[in-house]
Amino acid sequence: MTAGTLSNGKQKPLGVAEAVQKARDTFNSGRTRPVEWRKEQLRNLFRMYEENRNAMIDALHKDLRRSKMEATLLEVEYLINDLKDTLHNLDEWVKPTRPSKGFINIMDDVVIHNDPFGVALVIGAWNYPLQLLLLPMAGAIAAGNAVIVKPSELSVACATFVAETLPKYLDNDAVIVVEGGPEETTELLKQKFDYIFYTGGTNVGRIVYQAATKHLTPVTLELGGKSPVYIDNTVDINITAKRVLWGKYINAGQTCIAPDYVLCNKETQEKFLEAAKKVLKEWYGEDAQKSPDFCRIVNSRHFGRLQAILDTDKSKVAIGGKYDLQDKYIEPTIIANVKPGDKVMEDEIFGPILPIVPVENAYEAIKFINEREHPLVLYVFSNQKNIQNLFTEQTRSGSICFNDTIMFYGVDTLPFGGVGNSGIGAYHGKATFDTFTHKKSCLVKNFSPIGEKLASGRYPPYSDGNLSFITTLMRKRHGPSLKYLPYLLAFALGAGLSYGVVALNKMYTEEA
Repeated sequence: MTAGTLSNGKQKPLGVAEAVQKARDTFNSGRTRPVEWRKEQLRNLFRMYEENRNAMIDALHKDLRRSKMEATLLEVEYLINDLKDTLHNLDEWVKPTRPSKGFINIMDDVVIHNDPFGVALVIGAWNYPLQLLLLPMAGAIAAGNAVIVKPSELSVACATFVAETLPKYLDNDAVIVVEGGPEETTELLKQKFDYIFYTGGTNVGRIVYQAATKHLTPVTLELGGKSPVYIDNTVDINITAKRVLWGKYINAGQTCIAPDYVLCNKETQEKFLEAAKKVLKEWYGEDAQKSPDFCRIVNSRHFGRLQAILDTDKSKVAIGGKYDLQDKYIEPTIIANVKPGDKVMEDEIFGPILPIVPVENAYEAIKFINEREHPLVLYVFSNQKNIQNLFTEQTRSGSICFNDTIMFYGVDTLPFGGVGNSGIGAYHGKATFDTFTHKKSCLVKNFSPIGEKLASGRYPPYSDGNLSFITTLMRKRHGPSLKYLPYLLAFALGAGLSYGVVALNKMYTEEA
């Protein structure tokens, strides 16, 4: 938390309530509303990304032993490209929109204004500690909000980077970083916010949602769950193995949209295992622990959770299964012939362990999926259009992706978010701006005699004639567009008046 400076040059820390009040005072002053202020902040944020690329990559390596490739593509460049798109489109996004209108409002102006909510709280996650914090923060700024930013304390190096670097580039009165753990988060959730954006686990998501209801605060909850993969026998199994394993093992499986388990028949399972052995050896060599491209588990607690899964289901391990507590390393692992009641199927795995659950066909797979909570994403590998349509129509998930994993996340025109247990709300691209924007409806009437005549039937004394007239005006019509009708009416009125003036003038001339 930052405020003024102390004599030693360091920022004086703010209390949680004081930080929120400071942000609210700034928003209430109107400082964050002008589009130029928003663009200035976003340009400064862009400069921060450009000037601190190496520092961001180093912080990610310290927290997760993230390779330069994954750190750059999945966090740094992702943030940069999202910000470029926002800056390019912001002038257009902030413009009021004018929806269609009925005959009764034909002379009126019907407008939807894009208003900021006020003070937004953005709580980041430890698995992608920069992207999942700074991307929604940028959207909140673009929408004109003041923002309280809470990085995850589990990714220590990235939290430190954000706390030390962000205040050097952004308006410290409008964007305030709050550091700390559960105690500080609990205190934050006691405060009144105008919007809360949380990324993390479902259990904490429920706590955030419950706290938000006290003030009727709207929320976006980006959660997770067990995202399934279905594979049929029509696919190229070697390409399928690469795409599934890449999605699973980037960031050592610590990705909310990572494939959590595979559903396929036993014949496909054997082909997949054979292909997977070759792929993993090609990627990580004989010993993945020595590979510079394989991440580590974030801390000992999460390591212990994953170790317990491996120890319980070790008899079914088909590939991998080794681990090293000191290095927080868990080998890329595949568990075969898994049953629904096995430990690995209890909760979201969030690690480099991939179970395969045998099913006979797509119908059995759909039944299996529908008996569980709605996943954040569903992956389907099939060349059959009817199978793709079957999963689209008969399952519910935040997103669905065919014949690949993870890649849909990079399409910024696709809103990303969960459904049910996997989350509330969506963001990415313009959807991020819209998430932090209140769509304020506005009707603007004038004192035109035509408009007043059209609406005069509403006034007492009431009569059946007035009722019939008003209901006729209110009746929904779906013929030609009425968009230009006000101009035609104005033209007709003007033409009528002009004709009247000419006629009167002619009459007086003849009399003279």
